Amino acid sequence: MSARAVMVLGTTSGAGKSWLTTALCRWYARQGFKVAPFKAQNMSNNARVVPGLQGRMGEIGSAQYFQALAAGIGPDVRMNPILLKPEKDTASQVVVMGEVRPDLQSVPWRERSEQLWPHAQAGLQALMADHEVVVIEGAGSPAEINLHSSDYVNMRTALAAQAACLLVTDIDRGGAFAHLYGTHQLLPAHERALIKGFVLNRFRGDASLLAPGPQQLQDLTGVPTLAVLPMWRGHGLPEEDGVFDDAATGPAQQHDRHGQRILRVAVLAYPRISNLDEFQPLRSASHVRLVWARQPADLDCADWVILPGSKHTRSDLAWLRAQGLDHAIAGHVQRGGAVLGICGGLQMLGQTLSDPDGIESNEDPPSGEMPGLGLLDVRTRFDASKLLQDTAAQFVPGMPGAWSALSGVPTRGYEIHHGRTQAVSSRAHPVLLDGHGHALGWQQGQVLGLYLHGLFESEPVLRALLGSQVPVLSQVFEGLADYVERHFEPGALMSLLKAPQS
Repeated sequence: MSARAVMVLGTTSGAGKSWLTTALCRWYARQGFKVAPFKAQNMSNNARVVPGLQGRMGEIGSAQYFQALAAGIGPDVRMNPILLKPEKDTASQVVVMGEVRPDLQSVPWRERSEQLWPHAQAGLQALMADHEVVVIEGAGSPAEINLHSSDYVNMRTALAAQAACLLVTDIDRGGAFAHLYGTHQLLPAHERALIKGFVLNRFRGDASLLAPGPQQLQDLTGVPTLAVLPMWRGHGLPEEDGVFDDAATGPAQQHDRHGQRILRVAVLAYPRISNLDEFQPLRSASHVRLVWARQPADLDCADWVILPGSKHTRSDLAWLRAQGLDHAIAGHVQRGGAVLGICGGLQMLGQTLSDPDGIESNEDPPSGEMPGLGLLDVRTRFDASKLLQDTAAQFVPGMPGAWSALSGVPTRGYEIHHGRTQAVSSRAHPVLLDGHGHALGWQQGQVLGLYLHGLFESEPVLRALLGSQVPVLSQVFEGLADYVERHFEPGALMSLLKAPQS
């Protein structure tokens, strides 16, 4: 292995590991290094389609996808060799080197970890052989002592890479010094030796009030605090997991200070929501108010209602009905409101969902045919094979109604689904076609359903729908790199690349 490794560990989940790793990928790339990201195992239903093994496409967590783009390289499955996609509270789909492994799903956690580590190690070694710097993201906390012997995502990876480790904590939650000290002290001595710096993230207030805490912490541990990062909510990078912000974002008034009307968007937040990171550009747009909808009242006054992807379409559709949201969506359409369904959301909008092979059989309701919302004259059948592909497509000319701005617009995104959908009447017009003329989307009145993820990451689509420039990813990455450059101690980031002492 020729690369030097820098690793971002956290005292807790949500401490800021993902965005800091992304920022470091761009910062080191700006110094002229050939950089790659790595995370041994990710748990998320936010996944991206990337090149895999033997010419096949695979899937990795979205965080590593964005980190690769920040590093200026193409993402591939080595960067996140293990991906766990939660299907319910006690079970996850296991993806190894981009491909689903049903044989590992029921293996007990500790035993499975030992089987997965060689795959993770192989991905790490390959990246370190091909790059000069590998920026590694940990998971949760490295000091979960009940799990430490089986945890290969944190310190086992750090030791394998001989990584210079940063330990980041969310000071806004309180108890930051205790979190840092306790995490450090619970690690064995040979692992503590890899911790080269502490990072206080999401600080609000007068930084001088932190003294003498950082110095006292260094006196206790021998580890300096290398950065105090001020609270920054609007950095523009998607959060890694879950519905990351229950609160509405964007202006509450009807018009902004320039007189432009605020677009109100309600995204259905069902329990198995997936690929929600693709809506980050809507959150970043200054004239969009985005609400995560869990009850009918959340759809009040919405201009658009979006049904996002789902890891289990049928169970999320059942949840949607239990909340009364099916009637609320139908009422929204009757009032002339626009609806967009993406992937699982498209499937829900159709007439029926058929699962003869029991692809979703471990969920309620049981497999078989299930009625959809009936707002698109299409039907979906779940197939045992999952379709994974990067796709270029174009909207047809002459689209009517709320989605007319998309007429003739080219776009690019990714497909990741078991469902196979077809129109059952001429009322569902094919409006998004791939390069072979195959339909990836249908429109019926104000209702639009698409299989293509990444719509709002397409600059032509953003310009067509929002009429203004939303910050593009390259600007986001540059802003992150600028931020860490301002707030880390001078020379600290380069010092992490020094060869470890033997």
